[in-house]
Amino acid sequence: MKLVLKYGGTSISNTKNIQLICKHVSELSKKHQIAIVCSATSGTTDDLIEISESIKKENKSKAEQLASKIINRHNQLAKQTIKKSDIQKKLLVKLNEDFTELLALIDGLVLLGEVTSRSMDYLISFGERLSIKLIAAAINDLSKKSISLTGKEVGIVTDSNFGESKPLIDTTRLRVSKCIDNLFSKKVIPVIGGFAGADQHGHTTTFGRGGSDYSATIIGSCIKADEIWLMSDVDGLMTADPKIVKNAKLLKEVSYVEAIEMALFGAKQIHPRTFEPLLTKKIPMKIRSSLMTNNEGTLVSASPSASVKNTVKCVSNIRNNGLIDIQNGQIGTPGTASKIFATLAKAEINVMMISQNPSESSITIVVKNTDLDKAVSILEMDLLGKIIKKLEVTTGVSIIALIGSGMRGTIGVASKVFTAIEKNKVNVSMITQGSSELNLALVVKNSDTNTAVRAIHDAFTLDKIN
Repeated sequence: MKLVLKYGGTSISNTKNIQLICKHVSELSKKHQIAIVCSATSGTTDDLIEISESIKKENKSKAEQLASKIINRHNQLAKQTIKKSDIQKKLLVKLNEDFTELLALIDGLVLLGEVTSRSMDYLISFGERLSIKLIAAAINDLSKKSISLTGKEVGIVTDSNFGESKPLIDTTRLRVSKCIDNLFSKKVIPVIGGFAGADQHGHTTTFGRGGSDYSATIIGSCIKADEIWLMSDVDGLMTADPKIVKNAKLLKEVSYVEAIEMALFGAKQIHPRTFEPLLTKKIPMKIRSSLMTNNEGTLVSASPSASVKNTVKCVSNIRNNGLIDIQNGQIGTPGTASKIFATLAKAEINVMMISQNPSESSITIVVKNTDLDKAVSILEMDLLGKIIKKLEVTTGVSIIALIGSGMRGTIGVASKVFTAIEKNKVNVSMITQGSSELNLALVVKNSDTNTAVRAIHDAFTLDKIN
């Protein structure tokens, strides 16, 4: 089989894990053609973001201190992980070239006194540039041929929307397939940096946080992979957050559309755009543990078998949001809602939930707590006293979402939810359900989140799901 394996940062952040992973890859490569996609090691991207913040504050010594921390971490990992002296020596030389470039970039940005979105992408791409060299060397250490490639080097071409770029898929497909097929023919395992590509002018671009998953599916669709495995520190997708529900179960199989909903409603391990390249090619994906390799994890496919079409598959939650109740000053006037949402869109505020009563006298929206002040300010400045009569704000609320394609056309789902949470004396501030009936979302206080999630999980007996 042609397999694309993507490893998250926590899976490649210590010597023991790196050696275990590379041993597993080495075994798989005896039977399959393997391409690997890697995130940066744990904490590296955060450190690079902090470097940019220090530069903005003109704190050069703090930026250099953080760069030294990154340099020492990767040098130490290289020395502890790579046993063969010639491979270790080559790796340290390559890492040192990147470190020199990173320090020169910091000097340049300090002189300019600013960090643009373009230079920010260049800066934060260093995390993956370093990790792929380390993993490729660790595979070479096991006498297997491997090479490290950045997203740019493998052929991922994107638009120039720095920080949130999208691939130019036809150009990318031609370049990536040619590059990787050539390596496969020589029995070389490519280790590719996730999260980044380059625009048509060769400038480094990134897909946004969590974008390594997206890189893996882009590459998988380009080379017509048989399967894509997202390897991380979780066993797969669960019926609920196991920190909240002790008897949460691993989901054996979900559809693409269910997985997309789970990603949007708080399943941290998936980037929501991950599935875009898979939808047309219908490539199966597995979400698996990088260390417990005997566990099959969760299979994500276009059409799961009938035996797993449960009414509700999981109960997700996103804490720390703000609810804004907008009293309409012009009831029945066309375009009121569009003005409200256009105003929020202009301020780049993502609205997570919307509810409107039939009389159009009020619209209720939910935004992240981090966007709440900005959202309220812009609505007050631009629309209060014109089309908005009054704003009421509730802070510290959670969205709880029930997800499952089996809800479609099933009678009594909402009543089961309300009965379960009423028994536990939880008050619901808002409820929405899309016309697809794929998810049912409700808003409760942060403090009621755990109680509500457990109650719904029990009501649908999700502990007996498989």
